[in-house]
Amino acid sequence: MNKDQVEGKLKDVAGRVERQAGEWTGSKDTEVKGAAKQVEGKVQGAYGDAKDAVNKATDEDKNQDRAEKEEIRSERKAS
Repeated sequence: MNKDQVEGKLKDVAGRVERQAGEWTGSKDTEVKGAAKQVEGKVQGAYGDAKDAVNKATDEDKNQDRAEKEEIRSERKAS
């Protein structure tokens, strides 16, 4: 998990709590602020997920490149 995924989840949870508190107390302002914080958290979490996916794909590409280079070296040594 990266920083954006963690912070996004924390904002999402904090927003849920704030939104629920607004519902219980009848405070539309608190309810709306909580819902906005939830959305912010979900967006940040999705951004973190995207970053994580890009990093994993990049790592897989690097590993594949290394494996291909090693195979070429092995073939050269064998001939």
